[in-house]
Amino acid sequence: MIPVFDGHNDALLHYAPAGPAPIEEFFTRGEDVCLDLPRAREGGLAGGLFAVFIKDDATMAALTSFDPANPTAMPAADPTYACAAAMAMVANLYRIAAASNGQAEVVRDHAELVRCLEAGVFAMVLHFEGAEPIDTDLHALEVFYQAGLRSLGLVWSRPNAFACGVPFDFPHSPDTGPGLTAAGEALVRACNRLRILVDLSHLNEKGFWDVARISGAPLVASHSNAWALCKSPRNLTDRQLDAIRNTGGLAGLNVLPAFLREDGKRVKATPMSDLVRHIEYMVERMGIDHVGIGADLGVPSYMPDVFHDATCYAPLMDALSARGFDAPALAKIARENWLRVLRETWR
Repeated sequence: MIPVFDGHNDALLHYAPAGPAPIEEFFTRGEDVCLDLPRAREGGLAGGLFAVFIKDDATMAALTSFDPANPTAMPAADPTYACAAAMAMVANLYRIAAASNGQAEVVRDHAELVRCLEAGVFAMVLHFEGAEPIDTDLHALEVFYQAGLRSLGLVWSRPNAFACGVPFDFPHSPDTGPGLTAAGEALVRACNRLRILVDLSHLNEKGFWDVARISGAPLVASHSNAWALCKSPRNLTDRQLDAIRNTGGLAGLNVLPAFLREDGKRVKATPMSDLVRHIEYMVERMGIDHVGIGADLGVPSYMPDVFHDATCYAPLMDALSARGFDAPALAKIARENWLRVLRETWR
């Protein structure tokens, strides 16, 4: 089985107070969950970026009532609530590590990550999906960095003080609004200084190019696909893929049907061939060194049948092998490209 490092999951949303379950359930094969330690072991998942996503009432109401035929912008999150919610979720990540009896660890640098992967310890990297918990003076950024924050998505698909996220519209280009604010530019520079990875997924196109102009680190979109194959604004145009390649960066395959299918529909019966064709396209466009996996494991009802939980990394690797990807290429897609980008960003 090929060990995989995945660039994005929403597993922390399952555990209280963000979700219904106690953190102890991470170590059992639970119900209505995509990622727990038994599933990770079965699927060859060796670690990944664990997202802190701020799930407030307004956002959940907007998602529940979302109509693809009449999309509306997602509401901004309250920063005070976001900071408190983030603290609880970060604490849960450390509680999981503490309760794991050495089976899982929160990693803060490349050496720790490699050590965990070599020892079979489940490696967890703290990531924020949206900078809502960060104040514009960036005091919280420094504090969360000391708490282990090593990857930061500037936005989710809503506006905040730093940038604008793309809406859930289809078909549409990612050119959906203004670029980074002055605070957003300062945040990118601070992340460069602290060696925090800046994640471009969910960011609109003007914001993407602002980051490309400002940042000295590899460009990374942890869980975004090819816009040429699926015209969702969440995906990356050829020009964006070229920029990621030119900086030595990476794009990670998102397995959610709405970002895979030509019709943009949320259809659970989406075939494995749709996942494979996005990887093939991105490899052809960027080269084998710039493609990884960012599956976006989170809500079971959103996942395709062929990638319903963390046991499905192995079947994806098998499908890629059947398409002619050899062992070195599979290793790069599975983990080595992520390890290289994180090393170059965190050093």
